[in-house]
Amino acid sequence: MIVVTGAAGFIGSNLIHELNAVGETNILAVDDLTPRSYETGQKFLNLSGATFVDYMDMHVFRDALQAGNLDKFKLRAILHQGACSNTLIDDGRYMMENNHGYSKALLHYAVVHRVPFVYASTAAVYGLSEKFTEAVENEKPLNVYGFSKLVFDNYVRHLLPQIQSTVVGLRYFNVYGPREQHKGRMASVIHHFAEQLRQHGVIKMFEGSGGYGDGEQRRDFVYVRDLARMNIFFSGTGNQATIKQPVQAVVNAGTGQSRSFNDVANTLIHLHGSGRIEYIPFPEDLKSRYQHYTQADINQLRQAGYLAEFTDLAEGIRETLASK
Repeated sequence: MIVVTGAAGFIGSNLIHELNAVGETNILAVDDLTPRSYETGQKFLNLSGATFVDYMDMHVFRDALQAGNLDKFKLRAILHQGACSNTLIDDGRYMMENNHGYSKALLHYAVVHRVPFVYASTAAVYGLSEKFTEAVENEKPLNVYGFSKLVFDNYVRHLLPQIQSTVVGLRYFNVYGPREQHKGRMASVIHHFAEQLRQHGVIKMFEGSGGYGDGEQRRDFVYVRDLARMNIFFSGTGNQATIKQPVQAVVNAGTGQSRSFNDVANTLIHLHGSGRIEYIPFPEDLKSRYQHYTQADINQLRQAGYLAEFTDLAEGIRETLASK
């Protein structure tokens, strides 16, 4: 059985759908469906049409993990997407327990039982750094979310020389795609731009900042299906498993190419058939904690064995719009 945590969330649900597409249905979906004030919809709807054997509440799952009651599931892989990803939450104790403590418990189970463990990290560990190579000097998180992820990454790095099974941390860059409508303010800028265009015919974005012109701030936008395929590749699951030897790494998960917000907006307007861009003043309180640019260095990802091409931005946006 394959465990997917955060199963009803944006990335987790897309991962289950992609597992189904490659012939995997023996899946245990784990999540916490408690309503959150910052969410704008019921995330269980993301699993509509997906096939999985069983569902387990995250807290029940953690109890079973602690009690040693997971052996009965005969786990083939753990794909750990569950986390609190709301960057506006400042409750450090809550964030660390969700993103660090939970992850440590799963990691140790996976290592002891030699179950492939692939987990979601984040480019937020880089903060305002202008270099996005997996190196300590570049890792400067600006919020407790990024900090919680970096602490776990460092914990994994410390243990990697002792580990024999697959353990891979994927530092997701700016993810977009279907099934993020429940995320509210935390949804991707592509989701928000598409909604603005649909409702008002106008895409609003910030004026120039950080040395970039109006709408020229740049991001490494990565399509969620590409990340799902990356999880499947490293975990050795799917109907054409390609990993022959265990992999131990913490690597960037982006395309290696940055694109401007103007590129995104103009692509959306082209696909929509009409619309315009309006630039709005850049908020003063964001200037010191805003990533004006991200671009993954994917050399270590390639060295770890993942050689697949990434979905072109225009194609990814087209598929995202078609799914709504």
